[in-house]
Amino acid sequence: MKPFLRASAFALVTALSCGQAFAGKADDTVHTAFTKELESVDFYYQSAREGTILSRHIWDGLVYRDPKTGEYSGNLAESWTWVDDMTLEFKLREGITFHNGEPFDADDVVHTITFITDPENKVVTPSYSNWMKSAEKIDQYTVRIHTERPFPAALEYLSSLIPIYPNEYYAEGGPTAMGLKPVGTGPYMVESLEPGKHYVLKKFDGYKGPKTKAEIGTIDIRTIPDINTQMAELLSGGIDFVWGVPTDQAEQLTTMDQFVVANEATMRIGYITMDAAARGGENPFTKKEVRQAVGYAIDRQAIVDNLLKGSSEVVHAACYPTQFGCTDDVMKYEYNPEKAKELLAAAGYPNGFETEFYAYRNRPYAEAMMAYLADVGIKANLNYLKYSALRDLQKNGGGGFGFLTWGSNSLGDMSAITSLFFEMGDQDFARDEEVSNWLKEGDTSVKDEVRLEAYGKALKKIAEEAYWIPTFSYNANYVFTKEVDYKPTPDEIVRFFDMKWN
Repeated sequence: MKPFLRASAFALVTALSCGQAFAGKADDTVHTAFTKELESVDFYYQSAREGTILSRHIWDGLVYRDPKTGEYSGNLAESWTWVDDMTLEFKLREGITFHNGEPFDADDVVHTITFITDPENKVVTPSYSNWMKSAEKIDQYTVRIHTERPFPAALEYLSSLIPIYPNEYYAEGGPTAMGLKPVGTGPYMVESLEPGKHYVLKKFDGYKGPKTKAEIGTIDIRTIPDINTQMAELLSGGIDFVWGVPTDQAEQLTTMDQFVVANEATMRIGYITMDAAARGGENPFTKKEVRQAVGYAIDRQAIVDNLLKGSSEVVHAACYPTQFGCTDDVMKYEYNPEKAKELLAAAGYPNGFETEFYAYRNRPYAEAMMAYLADVGIKANLNYLKYSALRDLQKNGGGGFGFLTWGSNSLGDMSAITSLFFEMGDQDFARDEEVSNWLKEGDTSVKDEVRLEAYGKALKKIAEEAYWIPTFSYNANYVFTKEVDYKPTPDEIVRFFDMKWN
C-alpha cells in the first residue's frame, strides 16, 4: 500500500469556526468560490466546468434537459420536429427578452449558430458545434438547423452546449463585449465582474422559465484557486457554499453542526493519456507494451479507496459508464506491477526510463500515480500546469503523457468524450484511423444498434492498445451552511437558481 499524503491547512483553521456569524441569508446573497480562473465568461471561449456553470445561469439554449429525469423540454424553443435526418425545425417562444431589453427571436438563433460554426471565429471547442452546417430563419419565430451529417445526439448538445446570444449585441461587441458584460436570457444577470477573479450575479426578475425562477437575490463568486483558502473562508463565514471539497476535509466537516456535507457522483472521469502517435517526437509510449505497462503499474482501486472515497469507482473504458454507447466490456488492467515490469523489459526498457508527466488538478492523485510508476522503473517528473496552459500545449502536440480529467459537459452521450479525443482532433494522441472511423459511424447513425456496435468496437481497441488508461470516476463533496437548502445533481452542475434559504 502506498502512503497517501495530502497537505492540508484544514487543522490550522478549524478554530475559526467557533462563534462566527455567516454571511448569506441576512443580505440574500450566496457567497461562493471558483477554483479555476476563467479565460473568459463568453461560453464559447473557455472550456472549464466553472464556465459551464456560469453559462447555465446567464444564458438559455433552445432545449432544456431535466437533470433528474433526463427528459427534454422546450427552453427558448417551445417545440421541435425532425424534418429529415439532417434538418431540425424549432418553433420559438414569444415574449422573451434578453437582460439588456433586446427581444429574442429567430435572428438571435441564426446569428449565434452562424458565428460559432465559422472556423474563422476559432471557438475553443469546435466539436460542440461543428456538427451543425447552418441555421435558417423561416419566420420571426421559426428556425431550422441543418446538420453536416445525421447527428442523433443533437438535442443533447443543444440542451447543454449551445447558449443563444443576442444578435445585435454580439454583432457589435463580439466575444470581447460578451466576456466583459455578458447578456443573456437566463435566470441571473451579471451585475458586475472582474475578469478571472470576481463575478456578481443578480436575479433576473424578467425570467420566464423553464428553469426554476431564482429565489436567492444575489450570487457572489470569487476565484480562490487554493481549496484550503476556500475552507478557511467557509469556516470564518466569508463564503456559504463550496464544492469539490477534498474527502479528508469533508469528513472532518461532517462533525460540525453548522454545515451540511453532501456527496454526489459526477460524470467526470480521470484518464492517463500517452503519445502513441509521437506527436511530440519519438518517445517510449509509441510502443504498445509500454502503454500497457502503465495500466498494470497503477493500483487505481487503492487510489479510489484512500483518496477519492465516496461514490467514485474504477473505470475501465474511455467514457462515463451511463453514457449512451459506453460499455466496460473491454480489456481491463488490474494492478500487477510484475507484469508491468515484464512488458517494459519486452519493449526494451528493462531498467525503466525517465519522462515528463503532466497534470492540472488533484495533485495528490497524480503524485500517487507517479509513486506507482516509479516502483516499476518509470521515473515521472511532474509538470503541474493551469488547465488552459496544458490544453494549449496538447493542442500543439506537447504534454502527451499525463493525468487529465473530462466531465463531458454532463452530456449523456459518449460522443462528448470518446469522439472528442479520438477523432483526429488536436487532442488526439492515438491518431488511429480505424478507431476514428468507428466513432464517426457511431456519431452519425440514426440506428441505436449501429451506434452501439460501432462505439463498442472503438472502445475495445482503445483499451487493447492502451491509448488511454482510464482511472476512476469522480465524486463531488459539497459543503454549505445550514441556511442554504440545496440538493446536488449527478451532472456536476451547480444550479444556484435551484437554491433556497432555510
